[in-house]
Amino acid sequence: MRLKSKIVAAITGLVFVVSSFLSWLYLSALLKQHIEQSYSATDVIAHQMLFALRESIANGLNNRKVDTNDPAAFRIAVADALRKDPGLNALMNSIISYSPTVFDVSIADKSGRALLSTDPTQQDQLLPTRPEYGALLNVSPISTLEVLLGPPRVYDLSLGLDLNRQRFLTVHIGIRTTLLRNAFEPWLVEAMWVTSLVILSSLAVSAFLANLALKPLEDISRRLDLLQSEGKMQSEAEPDESVDTVAQVSHKIERIGRRMRNVEEVFSALKENLDQILSNLQDGMMLFTRDARAVLISSSVERFLGRDRDQMFGATIHEIFNRGTILGRTIRQAFDAGISLVQEEVTTETGRRVEVSLDFIYDENSAGGLGALLTLHDLESLREIENELELSRRMAAIGRLTSGVGHEVKNPINAIVVHLELLRNKMSAEDSASLRHLEIIQSEIERLDRVVQTLVDFSRPVELRLQDHDLRAVLSSVLTLASAELETMGIEVASTLPERMVLVKVDGDLLRQALLNIVLNGAQAMQNGGRLEVLLAEDARWAVLSISDQGEGIATDVLPKIFDLYFTTKKTGSGIGLAMTYRIVQLHNGKIDVESHVGRGTKFTLRIPINSDTRQRGQLETATTLLEEQQG
Repeated sequence: MRLKSKIVAAITGLVFVVSSFLSWLYLSALLKQHIEQSYSATDVIAHQMLFALRESIANGLNNRKVDTNDPAAFRIAVADALRKDPGLNALMNSIISYSPTVFDVSIADKSGRALLSTDPTQQDQLLPTRPEYGALLNVSPISTLEVLLGPPRVYDLSLGLDLNRQRFLTVHIGIRTTLLRNAFEPWLVEAMWVTSLVILSSLAVSAFLANLALKPLEDISRRLDLLQSEGKMQSEAEPDESVDTVAQVSHKIERIGRRMRNVEEVFSALKENLDQILSNLQDGMMLFTRDARAVLISSSVERFLGRDRDQMFGATIHEIFNRGTILGRTIRQAFDAGISLVQEEVTTETGRRVEVSLDFIYDENSAGGLGALLTLHDLESLREIENELELSRRMAAIGRLTSGVGHEVKNPINAIVVHLELLRNKMSAEDSASLRHLEIIQSEIERLDRVVQTLVDFSRPVELRLQDHDLRAVLSSVLTLASAELETMGIEVASTLPERMVLVKVDGDLLRQALLNIVLNGAQAMQNGGRLEVLLAEDARWAVLSISDQGEGIATDVLPKIFDLYFTTKKTGSGIGLAMTYRIVQLHNGKIDVESHVGRGTKFTLRIPINSDTRQRGQLETATTLLEEQQG
């Protein structure tokens, strides 16, 4: 059986079930309604009989003396009055004649014997026990049909007449099931014909609509073939004409789905690689569609605009750039006018120099443009990089010079020390003035030797012992080591550390030395005490550590020289600490920035690269620790 035929059969079967169920509900409601109407009509007849019974007794016993203490005589008198009442007998006969469902009418005494009945055989006889007609009101439709279509039965509807609060007479109305069936048969047959016609019509309409709904699958199949040919998709097998359309369409959609999943995997890999490339770019890059919406944003754009790039995705260029700023006004004017910008230099309100390039992308087959590519280049960063390169060249030159000087000076110093010791041995103790001069010469030579040794140590290659360290622990150990000295100087330390671990791959001893140099340098800048603020944070690539003091600050002309070897503004300074700190940060592929304001203080910012594997492991360890704490 073809799949299309199965679908049509399933839809038709479902419609048949629904229509049959609704038809059954309709027949059930109709049957219940007629039973209730028949019961109500019979109940009215019973009340009429009860009213006529009261009138008959009142008229028949009005002028007749009856001993009420003699039950037998009283019963005879009542029966005689009922049987001789022409109105009551006429009413009973009319009920039998005109009511389509009433089988008999009887009036019985309290013992159940008939005083008067439309059936002469029941006169003065005990009436048979019959089921209550009201019971048919509460049974299911199936049970009602079984009663109507089953063997003939007589149901009873009764009403009682009380005397002195005791049951005196009872009116019994007998309803025969065959009479009910004859009364219900016309409308029941008509309702069954209507429901059957409705079911058959529903089946025909559902089959027609199902075939009509599945007919477009042939057109879909042709369009899928066209899509395959345009996409140069190689079919796994030629379509079999004997297979129905639904199976063909399902097979083709499955092949296209596999192809789309393959394309999606390639696209995801390309997107991941592109995001990785963009994250490493120093220049800000934004790609806009033809309706000016941003679909590609490098992470460096956040530095230029000060906004999270997740908030800029999908936004228009007019929503991203504010016309109130110089940069935003320049870009929006060029974009609205459709004018390309080629390395346009823009100076922002803060004095930052940014080079802007705006290129529009066109397609020969498209009437309008495809979009635009915006590039933001930070000239200040370029200048800082050039300064760092210049400083690195100077440091390298100093290293080469000091290594040579240390080697050349060390040997003469050793010779001088040897001959100085020989000269001291040859001099007598009496020549004290000469010995004093020799001691001065020796102390100066020793100081010169320490300077040369420092030069040699600074220029000697350093072997890094890189290990995973929590930067919070490294920083805490530095603050603990310097706490005693900071306390004596009246320095208050305010440290802000993140809750989770900041893992970096560094030489712990060298990094502690570098941080200690900055902390002590900041403390020494606050001669009258103050507040030393330490802040540790992290972003996608760096662990960022800032150390701020409230000292005198560094003059603008002095600031570029603070990392030079032997440069110092302190009377007792050696000029080696910050130079060594700069070298240690460089050895770890990090960055160090200084921001200082005379009279307000200085802020050192260190950036240490975060290893991605180490960071993921650190996050896992942090999550594990938190979980253990919660369970504990």
